[in-house]
Amino acid sequence: MTTDITIIGAGLGGLTLARVLHVHGIPATVYEAEASPTHRSQGGMLDIHDYNGQLAVQAADLMDEFRGIVLEGRQAIRILDRDGTVRLDRADDGTGGRPEVQRGELRQILLDALPAGTVRWGHKVNRVHGLGEGRHEVTFADGTTVVTGLLVGADGAWSRVRPLLSTATPEYTGMSVVETYLYDADTRHPATAKAVGGGSLFALEAGQRQIVGHREKDGTLHAYVMLSEPLDWFAGIDFADAAAATARIAREFAGWAPELTALITDSDTAPVLRPLYTLPVGHRWDRVPGVTLVGDAAHLMPPNGEGANLAMLDGAELGEALAAHPDDVEAALAEYEQALFPRSAAVGEAEADVPDHPTLEDMISFFTGDEQTP
Repeated sequence: MTTDITIIGAGLGGLTLARVLHVHGIPATVYEAEASPTHRSQGGMLDIHDYNGQLAVQAADLMDEFRGIVLEGRQAIRILDRDGTVRLDRADDGTGGRPEVQRGELRQILLDALPAGTVRWGHKVNRVHGLGEGRHEVTFADGTTVVTGLLVGADGAWSRVRPLLSTATPEYTGMSVVETYLYDADTRHPATAKAVGGGSLFALEAGQRQIVGHREKDGTLHAYVMLSEPLDWFAGIDFADAAAATARIAREFAGWAPELTALITDSDTAPVLRPLYTLPVGHRWDRVPGVTLVGDAAHLMPPNGEGANLAMLDGAELGEALAAHPDDVEAALAEYEQALFPRSAAVGEAEADVPDHPTLEDMISFFTGDEQTP
């Protein structure tokens, strides 16, 4: 491979691409806006699927390391109604194909498997523009630049690379998530720890309110409080005032069982608002020499358990295509995109068929295998 490869973004998709390229003896450089790997929390648990995410791990030759970070028992599922009545309690029997890992630990095994200096931290992209003949110049916030023969946007929802290929921009889904954490829950919050169980909790009522909880490592409970409201509604809440924001969100769950609302009111961290955005289903672009996208930059979707898996598979397949066509980058990109577009469109179309506000029965049907989508 004589073309230099520049990857923007050190998330799971960009790092998987860099690692698969490294497995094939192809160097690449990853530029990341964050100052270091520990600049911020990397989020919660991910279920890595045997039909996409794990295929990427295999391509990256990291299955042993992956098995070492799997959290046993976390594929357990509990579904409760708002008064705390258990409607489904499914244990993890060890046969599921979606083992759970911590996102930060998965990212770290990818980082550890790359040569030193592969990731250049503290490089926020300000501008990207084409120079012709498939080459592009990237300008960073500190004024430095890099010119590359292959530019890969792995830079997420608000990608600075995407405009080279597409005019599409993310649109608000109508739902936002408020994140909370309870630490040492088995000792300090036993009723809530029991409600969540050993894996994932889904508590909802018909309408616009859900609480999703995950049991992470060391007795940590991580909750995603989901509310379907316009952005203006959330703008009326001062999230800089943690106590006031917590109280306002908790009011939306008045009458729910206290072991469930404790995931809001007893949080050991300030509530964090995360509006959910999506790109158009079936987002695609015409082939532009020397540039492509992976992960959310290519196919941002509402959280459905597939995003990280698709990003990693994107990175792996792009890396393998480049390795298969070392002297013809355009052939590699065309092959990669030919598989990328229908795959991401199929997942997006399935998500579009999901009810905006699934009922308890919808969720139970999904997890008992009666339906294909929740």
